[in-house]
Amino acid sequence: MAFEQRIDTHAHFLPPFYRQACIDANFTQPDGMPKLPEWHLEGHIALMDKLNIARSILSISSPGTYLIEGKKEDARNLTRACNDYAAGLVLKHPSRLALWASLPLPDIEGSLVELSHVLDGLNANGITLETNHHGFYLGDSIFDPIFDELNRRHAKVFIHPTTACVRQGQDQCISVPATPLTNFPNPVFEFLFDTARAVINLFVSGTISRCPNITFVIPHAGGALPPLIERFTSFGPIIGAGSHLTSLFVKETFSKQFYFDLAGFPFPDQIHGLLKYVKPERLLYGTDYPFTPEGVVMNLASIMRTEMALIWSEPEREAILYKNATRLL
Repeated sequence: MAFEQRIDTHAHFLPPFYRQACIDANFTQPDGMPKLPEWHLEGHIALMDKLNIARSILSISSPGTYLIEGKKEDARNLTRACNDYAAGLVLKHPSRLALWASLPLPDIEGSLVELSHVLDGLNANGITLETNHHGFYLGDSIFDPIFDELNRRHAKVFIHPTTACVRQGQDQCISVPATPLTNFPNPVFEFLFDTARAVINLFVSGTISRCPNITFVIPHAGGALPPLIERFTSFGPIIGAGSHLTSLFVKETFSKQFYFDLAGFPFPDQIHGLLKYVKPERLLYGTDYPFTPEGVVMNLASIMRTEMALIWSEPEREAILYKNATRLL
């Protein structure tokens, strides 16, 4: 049975020079995964054809483009090279590809320059941010200039998890990866926790309220966020978030500013927690290819087709797979 037409909002690319930069920076097993995947455009488009994916939005995954802390110029150069490379692919395949562009965070000055380059010069569809950048979490005041500019531009922001980090040393001058259970690759469950950590911090810090023009795309059906919403909002007055931060406020904000992709393993169980807070028009399809291998992507698509039919009507499924992303782009 042929797959329904869809748009992949969560797809990655690894140019040869980026892959080599990761290897040189000792990211041969990023986030504890067995290896850094190979990626070729031809294979990616072939997978798209198998799954009836009309268009894929490409982004750099974890560990991002600021690979070595303190190597600011290297990060700026690698970020620019990745963005320009992807923009070239989009130019050659405008109907099949789109781009969530990278920024060399936590370098604020360099990121503001790159932001102008990708949105004004490359016409990127939006920006990808990691849940934390060398231990600085989204919502930290260090990122206020970035979010203010994104808000001014009514930008779209795709958030992707990475390994949790903490700041240590005098004046918190260094970041240290936080991996409590080293026998588990971080994408198994730590990624879901870091997604929740980042989104909660965006709400509690007031960044979301201050930036109503930004549209956020959250991966993996929200990770561990949905079951924590009532909990963190109930602590709002204690942690200085203000009385406005309620679960109802979060739900209303989701309906205006947020989309959630269904990459990973949201079926049969995880999805139901998210559905307490969002309607089908806020859901998107995603593969997480090539970090999720082709065979797994195909199997998950089959599972998704079966499970979606048990939850949603045909028009709702069509919206989740295709129409919502069309509206987003």
